[in-house]
Amino acid sequence: MAIDDGLDEERVLELLGSLVGIHSPYFQEAAVMDFARDWLERRGLGPELHRFHEAEKTDFRGVNVVGRVPGGKPGPRVLLNAHLDTVNICKGWKSDPLAPRRDGNRLYGLGALDMKAGAAAIMLAMDAFVRRHPAFSGEIVYALVSDEEGPYGLGTQAAIRDGLFDGVDLAFIPEPSSGFCKVPFPCLCLGARGGYNYTVSFAGKAAHAANPEDGVSAIVDAARVMIELKAAAGLRDERLGGGSVCVIETRGGGQACSVADEASFTVFRHVVRGEDEAYLRAELDAAAERAGIRSTMTAVFRDGVFGGSGGFDPYIADEASPYTAALKESIASVTGKPANIAYFSSIGDFNTVATRLGVPTYVFGPDGENYHTRDEFVYIDSAADTARVLYRFLERLLLA
Repeated sequence: MAIDDGLDEERVLELLGSLVGIHSPYFQEAAVMDFARDWLERRGLGPELHRFHEAEKTDFRGVNVVGRVPGGKPGPRVLLNAHLDTVNICKGWKSDPLAPRRDGNRLYGLGALDMKAGAAAIMLAMDAFVRRHPAFSGEIVYALVSDEEGPYGLGTQAAIRDGLFDGVDLAFIPEPSSGFCKVPFPCLCLGARGGYNYTVSFAGKAAHAANPEDGVSAIVDAARVMIELKAAAGLRDERLGGGSVCVIETRGGGQACSVADEASFTVFRHVVRGEDEAYLRAELDAAAERAGIRSTMTAVFRDGVFGGSGGFDPYIADEASPYTAALKESIASVTGKPANIAYFSSIGDFNTVATRLGVPTYVFGPDGENYHTRDEFVYIDSAADTARVLYRFLERLLLA
């Protein structure tokens, strides 16, 4: 593929720098969506603004940039999905996080790695592919979405609810697989653990602090259950490994100089295949029984939005699929190296796409460091190679 196809490092830097320079923390993505829509419109890729409203949990009115590019002949429909939101700016940056800064092979800036480099790869690869191959088989369905970093992944959830991804056969999501998995580039993720958020509450019995034996401390019982939960074995998955328990919040207390009669803690539980809400409730009940608590315990799992699950379910893509083979061939062709196969340890829109649409979902993206913290950067050559790999993948899929 020639440099004039627009996938050289300077072209990637130009677009990526523009995206990084637009502040777009989750729930505040309107400006970056307008930029992406205008960029795609100028190249004849038919973008539309998909507006949605999540009324029950967040009252968020969001927007995605979506489009379909038909090839004119029968063939597979491939979904390209990336989020344009970022986390909020944290303290400690050595330079302005919204002023992209190049240092050798690194581009620093908020969202440079997670995942504006991946979004730029989609935009550039689509543009190059359609310019060189105006007629092809199948269809490219694309979505640059909002609120992936927020609590629910509302952009992708809304697009699925509204039928914008109906009929796709596979999905390509250029999250920074090497950067996230700490696996050398090129890293291809063929699945991911899932995760559930739930809050456990305890009702004890108040008593004077001078006579704690007369009461039932909800705080102590909560602590005992937390310890037992952390010790729970969980299931082991041959691809995804094991799950994990992380207590992300605790609360509790009572009257002054009194035994605490209320307490709660919130868990984020990463899960593997076979660990669903019913499994986690049984795991919690078993932990409470081992702890020997006297408080009354209740658990509430977070509700879903737009008809989806309140959790993120794990998934695996078939390594023997012809789509997998085509992607591995594309990676080797561009990078000169075989793909390093890995599995995401955490969650993202890829879980939602894979499990709600029921299609093979591939995560392949650039390398870098410091996502979700100060001095985030992406390796520029890996960002350009991500765009080139996607271009080659589209050729293998859609030029049959």
